[in-house]
Amino acid sequence: MPDPVIITRPLAQAGALAEQVTALGREAVLLPLLEIAPLDDQGPLKAALAGMHDCAMVAFVSPNAIDAAFAHITVWPTWVTLAVLGEGSRAALERHGINNNTATIVSPRDPTRSDSENLLETLDLAALAGQKVLIVRGESGRELMADGLRAAGVIVATVPAYRRSVPLLTEALAQQLRTLLQGENDWIITSSEALRGLVALVAQLGEPALVEKMQQQHVIVPHARIAETASSLGLVRLTLCGSGDERLLAALQSRA
Repeated sequence: MPDPVIITRPLAQAGALAEQVTALGREAVLLPLLEIAPLDDQGPLKAALAGMHDCAMVAFVSPNAIDAAFAHITVWPTWVTLAVLGEGSRAALERHGINNNTATIVSPRDPTRSDSENLLETLDLAALAGQKVLIVRGESGRELMADGLRAAGVIVATVPAYRRSVPLLTEALAQQLRTLLQGENDWIITSSEALRGLVALVAQLGEPALVEKMQQQHVIVPHARIAETASSLGLVRLTLCGSGDERLLAALQSRA
């Protein structure tokens, strides 16, 4: 029987992928490693979005940023470019009626490096110099995109749109992790933060043998930076597939 597939995305984003995994004849197990919550004060986000009409570009760091922002957007200003980091964010935009036919969307050229560095390499920074760019992001995160744009002479504003956190180690979660680590699994990890949280949660179990078992599990990741994080944490069985659910599913099928 094929190994179970552990989907570690936030719960709201895991359902569609789980259905596709099940359609492949694989068992899909939901293990959300990041909890996404709205900010108590939506005022700064609403104010920033109200001023986006003066921007040359709005950059969204994740599907969560898109969903949080579009809760307050009725019509997208067609003259404002959208920048996203991967296919998951393009799919999130599509859910809100935004695609290449209705707006200008830019994303990293290399699907295996769907990160801020590759987005900066893709953008025409000279054309953005002197213009306004809004970055919609989580409450915490890397400053690399903002710093890179500012270094190119871009006028940058950032606004938080949501809060994310690793779940606490409850007794139920501890038991689920122990059960999963007794067998062989394919783990779909789409966030470095989630991966670090997973390894930390396993370490909290206080059983060194389980940490070793986690390091021997097979991990499928869409981005090179997550693969680098996995290697630094001692995980040795890695598949780097590139951005997008279709590439994740192809990686699973290649192991069938």
